[in-house]
Amino acid sequence: MGFWLLTPLLLAAAAVAMRPALRRAFGWGAPIAGRAPAGAAPAPDESPGPAATAQPVPPPSQEPRPETTAQPLEAAQVLGQLRALQLGLTAPLAVRAERDRQVAAVLAQIGDPASERRHFPRRPNLLPQLMHAINDESVARRQLVAIIARDPALVDSLLRMANSSFYRISPQPVESIERAVAILGSDGLRSVIATALMQPIFTSAAATEFPRFAQLVWEHALRSAQAAVVHAAVAERTEPFAAELLSLISGLAEIVLFRAAREHCAAVTQGGTSCAALIATIMDAHASDLAQRIGADWQLSEPSLAALAEQRDPATPLGRSLRFGRLAGALAVLFGNGRIDNATARLSLPRGALPAGHHDTLLGKLLLPFQDPRTGTRAAKRR
Repeated sequence: MGFWLLTPLLLAAAAVAMRPALRRAFGWGAPIAGRAPAGAAPAPDESPGPAATAQPVPPPSQEPRPETTAQPLEAAQVLGQLRALQLGLTAPLAVRAERDRQVAAVLAQIGDPASERRHFPRRPNLLPQLMHAINDESVARRQLVAIIARDPALVDSLLRMANSSFYRISPQPVESIERAVAILGSDGLRSVIATALMQPIFTSAAATEFPRFAQLVWEHALRSAQAAVVHAAVAERTEPFAAELLSLISGLAEIVLFRAAREHCAAVTQGGTSCAALIATIMDAHASDLAQRIGADWQLSEPSLAALAEQRDPATPLGRSLRFGRLAGALAVLFGNGRIDNATARLSLPRGALPAGHHDTLLGKLLLPFQDPRTGTRAAKRR
């Protein structure tokens, strides 16, 4: 009987004696990522050495996922990065005092009645009629179709959008204005009309020394309009089409300032970065003021003019929707051009501005590749 009691004790002692050797040979019980178990003291024969300092590498599937280092950007940082992207600057430039005289000269040129006609966009002739017709439920569809048919460019844009992958619902192409109007609905119709009427003005701003400026301002204006519509309808309960139109007019103001400043640059700078910095300074400081002037020239409503004027500190529902839209649009453009990552874009869009479901849905749409209504196709993500 003594033998049977002694045998387990001998086996247990042998196991304890062999444990350090087994740990060194097979890594059994080795601490993870160089950490000893809580409360455990090192064994006498496990003093640090070359073999002890080499830690086993866990397989990839067991490695902890790195935490994101993305940080939210302030609105000024977002818009500053967008301006640098538009003008080809390596980084946003600070305003310098020596540019004050150049800025004043450009603003005087824009305000000169003789040159204002060259720079100021004319109000699209059909805009008041179309805005009234779309917003008036008593206007018959045939009346709306008759107004659209008077502008061949508008008809072309309407049919192209109705035949895009987003709206098309059957293999047969959409070839009539009536069917296009029915497919797009009021919201889609407002969007295609606004962009079609504004697009020629954006296109005329193309410049060889700033090849991406016009396209990026155009994309920002459309992305901003998309976000402002959602914010106006859901968060502020105000007129979505007004928010959309003001987003486009804000882009037009940037185009006007760009064209005037570019003409003036040759006389006061040596081109290149100096010219880009001058344009950036003018647009950052005066774009909202000029947008208000354009809105007044187009005889927009008082709430619309107030929203354009208060962009530095919006206080009205329409002003807040416009500001939110421009921030969201800028984040979308920066993400689409590889300047920020997905996490930064999501963290930088204020979460309290929309209910969670609408916030996430809007972000999902904004972070998709840009779909240009002029072609009805999505652009590839640019890096």
